[in-house]
Amino acid sequence: MEQAGKGADSDLLLFVYGSLKRGMAHHGQLQNADWLGNARLQGLALYDLGPFPMAVASENNGDTIEGELFRVAAQQLAALDRFEGAQRLYQRRLWPLTDGHWAWLYLGEARQVRHVARISSGCWQGPAQNFRRTGPPPANARPQPAPAPEPRR
Repeated sequence: MEQAGKGADSDLLLFVYGSLKRGMAHHGQLQNADWLGNARLQGLALYDLGPFPMAVASENNGDTIEGELFRVAAQQLAALDRFEGAQRLYQRRLWPLTDGHWAWLYLGEARQVRHVARISSGCWQGPAQNFRRTGPPPANARPQPAPAPEPRR
């Protein structure tokens, strides 16, 4: 895994484009990572899955996505693999940055996004305000109190 960046395993570059970005819901997963700035990657397309996006390789090398670049430790990258569902939902892959460095990112496959909207700007701004989870609540969700009954008149 020494190809990331130009350093050793303790100096890995990670490109994030969704809920791990600063100000997003899961940025806390990167609490000890060094933010290196904004970045763009070519040859990728971005799709909106509701609460998070998914990047996939594009047939058009001119397609770009926008995100943020972080320096992470090898242990943190392993923890992110578990968090991101690497090998199930995403594949962690090395992708070239425009400056010649390489960064890890989490990629999906075209079959996973065939029925969802593409984000034409290549930049995910967060989940839509009207996004609603369908199905039962997650196991770790707190029960919500029932609404108070309307007063009788």
